[in-house]
Amino acid sequence: MSTVKWSPLRELEEMRRDMDRLFEEFLSLSPRRRRGLAGRAESGMIVPNIEMYDARNEIVVKAELPGINKEDIDLTITKDSLILKGEFKREEERKEEEYFINERNYGPFSRTVSLPVEVDSEKARATFKNGILELVIPKREEAKPKEIKIQVA
Repeated sequence: MSTVKWSPLRELEEMRRDMDRLFEEFLSLSPRRRRGLAGRAESGMIVPNIEMYDARNEIVVKAELPGINKEDIDLTITKDSLILKGEFKREEERKEEEYFINERNYGPFSRTVSLPVEVDSEKARATFKNGILELVIPKREEAKPKEIKIQVA
């Protein structure tokens, strides 16, 4: 029986290869399956996908809420955060064995987002069209960008 010299560098290299393989397997999942994995919080709640951007004097937030009625959406806006709640409901109940494929998520959803600047929640506007909720929230006056002209002497 021969002895093999232990090498910590060899073990680190094997660990790095294992981690590379793990990431490759995850990234090879279809985007829909990745979104399904990332679309649930640890509590099991659905977390809607959002985008938020700065439109100079206001913050615009868009949330994907396909298949939901606007009456089932609850919004709370404070000066520095947005809370989006609601529930995706099934149209009718089916037994699990009746499904061939079921990739849709049902149940309550919640998403709390910190706003990057203080906003004027009283003047916020919301529209809901084709499963996309769009919020336009004006910035507070002190958070708006200021232009200063420089005089050349």
